[in-house]
Amino acid sequence: MKQLSSDKKKSELDNYCYFFRGVSFKEKRILNEAKNEFSKISKEFEFYKTVKNFLGQIALEQNEFKKAIDYFKEFENFPETNSFNIKKGEVNHNLGICYLHLNNYEKAELYLLKSTKIQEKEKDTFLLIGAYGDVANLYYNQYKDNLAIPFFEKAYLLSKKVKRYDLKKTTALNLAIVEENRKNLEKSIFYRKEAEKWNDSLTDQNKIWALAEVEKKFAVRQKQKEIEVLQVKNEIRETQRNGLFIIALLLLCIFGIGVYFYLQKIKKNKIILAQKENLDELNATKDKLFSIVSHDLRSSVNTLKSSNSKLMLNLKSNNYEELDGLLHKNAVVANSTYNLLDNLLNWANQQTDQIFFQKESLHLFSVIKQVEYNYKPLVLEKNIELKIEIDKNTFVFMDLDSLKIILRNLLDNSLKFTNENGVISIFTQDYSSEYIQLIIEDTGIGMSDAVIKELLQENTQLSKKSNKETIGTGLGMQLCKSMLLKNEGKLNIESQEEIGTKIILFLPKYTTNE
Repeated sequence: MKQLSSDKKKSELDNYCYFFRGVSFKEKRILNEAKNEFSKISKEFEFYKTVKNFLGQIALEQNEFKKAIDYFKEFENFPETNSFNIKKGEVNHNLGICYLHLNNYEKAELYLLKSTKIQEKEKDTFLLIGAYGDVANLYYNQYKDNLAIPFFEKAYLLSKKVKRYDLKKTTALNLAIVEENRKNLEKSIFYRKEAEKWNDSLTDQNKIWALAEVEKKFAVRQKQKEIEVLQVKNEIRETQRNGLFIIALLLLCIFGIGVYFYLQKIKKNKIILAQKENLDELNATKDKLFSIVSHDLRSSVNTLKSSNSKLMLNLKSNNYEELDGLLHKNAVVANSTYNLLDNLLNWANQQTDQIFFQKESLHLFSVIKQVEYNYKPLVLEKNIELKIEIDKNTFVFMDLDSLKIILRNLLDNSLKFTNENGVISIFTQDYSSEYIQLIIEDTGIGMSDAVIKELLQENTQLSKKSNKETIGTGLGMQLCKSMLLKNEGKLNIESQEEIGTKIILFLPKYTTNE
């Protein structure tokens, strides 16, 4: 129950827990609870066939004979030796009993005789006595006395080899009834006397056990009297020690209370220290974020300020060629600054749980075309060839806003790090029944293995940019990974320096079962 009620991710261990609980309830004869526990076990469980065998036994004990037959039929052709602890003789015996209760005597006879032959090979005397008795009752119920009597006699003779009075009594009583019905009163009386003898033996055995219990209780009472005498003697001695004992007890209590409060104080100090360390870490992250972001904002604003001064000088001198270059440079800086602020806003909203996620079916091609529209001017400006090869029948199950944020950031990075006349390809590949691969590949400057490893780490820290011509802190990639995680997606990066980068997104497919 501790395992099943924990918040840990469910695993194969849960199947074993349900299995052991089901077996325990069955042994305790709490059959409905056992059946309930077995029904919770996955069909992929290694010993699921053993589970079905147990369910068949429960159905048989609850007189659900047709249901029991459905379970046992599966194991009819099982080998005698198997890893599921399913005994073929027992399966055939259970099938025979089910058909016997359903008055299907032909099939009952078939399976009970099969069971008897197997148990004769295994030489299990106790089970064999019961098997002979069941076959005999099968024939006797059909008035086939000539077939029933030999099995009654086999059970009777076999019972003489065991020390079970109840089996001896049952087999003798069965023969007494048979002989009585055959009007053979002499033999009937003989078997009845023998049955009464074994019944008396059972009674005597019970009396012996009862007598032993009485003697045990008497011995306990005698011992109790001795203990009482010793207690009186000890009371005199204890009176002399009571004073010292009480004082020692009080001192121990005082010491225990002191230790308790001391431990509580240490515990509180540890909690306060842990909270302080966590707060310091959060403050350090906040300070680093503001330091990096403010540095990049200051750089971009300073670039715009300097560029505007040059614009004014070139405007006076009518140097239109230089003006065009400066305006394009300003547009790139302004666009990068806007993306930085947009990522910062989304990151802040996410950290404060202010982003609302609503997963729905999204037409991937349409969403990518919407994002592409916003970047067309920059694509044309850098003369970059943007190839979009998306299967128009592809639907994903994600939050629309978060998918757009992911695509904007990744496309912006590709445009930022791809030189003029480069190529950016966006295409899909079928990956599995659960995911579709969306790949954004560019011919940009690429990145080293160390940078890839840093970007893919779960707790990647924000870092200062290494390229002075770009504005970025790694916040966009952090945001992409976080958004993908919330949408149950994944991300991978393949890249070579001076060759290009391939970003591989694993997006959850939309299916009718969602």
